[in-house]
Amino acid sequence: MKTLSHYDKSGRVRMVDVTAKPATARAATAHAFVRMQKATVASLKRLKNPKGNPLEIARIAGITAAKRTSELIPLCHPLPLTHVDVRAELCQNGVEITSEATVTGPTGVEMEALVGAAVAALTIYDMCKALERGMEITDLHLVKKSGGRSGPYLRSGLRSGSNRKKNGSKSGPRHR
Repeated sequence: MKTLSHYDKSGRVRMVDVTAKPATARAATAHAFVRMQKATVASLKRLKNPKGNPLEIARIAGITAAKRTSELIPLCHPLPLTHVDVRAELCQNGVEITSEATVTGPTGVEMEALVGAAVAALTIYDMCKALERGMEITDLHLVKKSGGRSGPYLRSGLRSGSNRKKNGSKSGPRHR
């Protein structure tokens, strides 16, 4: 039976000791979606936003957040990320966000990918709230990860090889 790794034998919260773990190549991809009204999407298409281009600002915010994950999540290890990429794509009913992180290290980068996607989504909300307050941030999840002792993970419903759902999405449910 699997156990929670952030607790010691007496039940106290602890940071996992990764001292003896070898540094290996690790990667993770996460997804988020910001659902919005068609009028808000239309404004984004025209880049009519009082605060600038939300897609590009969200991308930069997601990258910055991924790099600072250990400052936001108390028991995450600080990792020397070797690459982070965040994409924000405009869809019919919102913005689809994909965040990828890589490292060569003793622990995985799932949290960095998830934080990148989450902060990019929050940034979209912040940038567009003057247009619509009722936006929803949904579908924040890990899509896939590779490397490490636990091996690869591919979210259920995705086909290995192409890493696409049957409906053509690279990262999760397509919201187009």
